[in-house]
Amino acid sequence: MKILIVYAYPNQTGFSAAVLNAVQENLKASHQVKLLDLYQENFDPVLVFNEQQRRRDLATEASTANYREMLEWSEQLIFIFPIWWSGMPAILKGFIDRVFAKGFAYEYKGLLPVGLLKGRQAWVITSHDTPKPYARFMQQDYGRVLKRQVLGMCGIKPVKLTEIAYLRGSSNEKREKYLRKIAKMSQAL
Repeated sequence: MKILIVYAYPNQTGFSAAVLNAVQENLKASHQVKLLDLYQENFDPVLVFNEQQRRRDLATEASTANYREMLEWSEQLIFIFPIWWSGMPAILKGFIDRVFAKGFAYEYKGLLPVGLLKGRQAWVITSHDTPKPYARFMQQDYGRVLKRQVLGMCGIKPVKLTEIAYLRGSSNEKREKYLRKIAKMSQAL
């Protein structure tokens, strides 16, 4: 399977980095895997619209062509990122804004969106510092937003969501248990 990992975390020694390592180390050797580390890539998340750069041209913008090619190449997407301020890191939001563009990732037929990235599936792995019950009922979680509003709209299904809650309150043993779970899920892909 062709797997594209989209990783959005700037600290190479933090827990998200450990999650990335657990995923990479436990994917089957038969998979073809590409890593898109948005921070290492120095991805520019800023949308610019002016007379030279129009929104309607995002689907063919030269500066994001290689990212669109990666998405087209993939059969399985894996997103790894922390939830900050109830949202995904700005660099990932900018990636979605600039790359998952109308005309590339989706189009409209009448009033309804039609996904153009069908035939792919995804796994979204997030972590956050909020206790799980509070996060579930009181906060908008952008792992769920990515799953439903972005990937689903673009035709990517199924999308599995793994949330690692209350990280700051977890012990080393609990974190190791999370990583073992991620490793096992990676082996099952």
